[in-house]
Amino acid sequence: MVKIATIAGSDASGGAGLEADLKTFEEYGLYGMAAVTVIATMNPDSGWSHQVFPVGEAALRAQLNTVFKGVGVAAAKSGMLGTEYAVELTREYISGYNVKNYVLDPVMVCKGAGEALNPELNATIAAKLLPLAAIATPNLFEAEQLSGVRDITSIDKMKEAAKIITSKGSRNVFIKGGSKLPNQNSAIDLFYDGKEFKLVEASLIKTTWTHGAGCTTAAAIAAGLAQGLSVFDAVLLAKRFITSSLSAGFALNQWVGPGNPSAWRKEHLYS
Repeated sequence: MVKIATIAGSDASGGAGLEADLKTFEEYGLYGMAAVTVIATMNPDSGWSHQVFPVGEAALRAQLNTVFKGVGVAAAKSGMLGTEYAVELTREYISGYNVKNYVLDPVMVCKGAGEALNPELNATIAAKLLPLAAIATPNLFEAEQLSGVRDITSIDKMKEAAKIITSKGSRNVFIKGGSKLPNQNSAIDLFYDGKEFKLVEASLIKTTWTHGAGCTTAAAIAAGLAQGLSVFDAVLLAKRFITSSLSAGFALNQWVGPGNPSAWRKEHLYS
């Protein structure tokens, strides 16, 4: 089987983080592995408020050694890292094992939280991980943090941010969340390969059950790369995958709901 890894946080509710990644890898028919960087929990006694517990440096290194030295991967993605040493270890193993199909999902905020989890890490992620990435997959907020472009409220501003992000090293960038721009009636994202901009559109799924959508999209892109697709073709397939997932989203509890990756299988989209 084709092997793939995620370096990411564990979401105790199962909707995002490495849990979403592994579900996605499974739907693509891949053998998924995970190195846990942090554990994110949600407190039902205080309105689903978030807490994040970092995994120790030695434990993280041991996991990465298992995955990259002990097994090896065709592709990898990183999500929530949470600490300076997690960023540095990710850089060390992605570069040290020459992982060309590396997807950087620069997770900077949890669903339901309004501020960056570790704003001081943004510059470190940009400096150390963007130059290794086949593609970076920020949402609008994360694109602002990585590029310095403020108030991304138009396609033109998305393009401005994409240019800056690729200038910092990422070979491609896929800015997600254009549906949140003013007067948008479709699910529109922006792909940029350093030369050409391409808008990637799909029907807008009107749902609030979007927990884990960003993680799932990045994982699907990594899965496509692991199977030998070009970066843009991997993006297009991932767009179909997340649209299918969100169309079958559901309420997990009174606070949050995830998409449903298995909808992909049920709709027979994959060929």
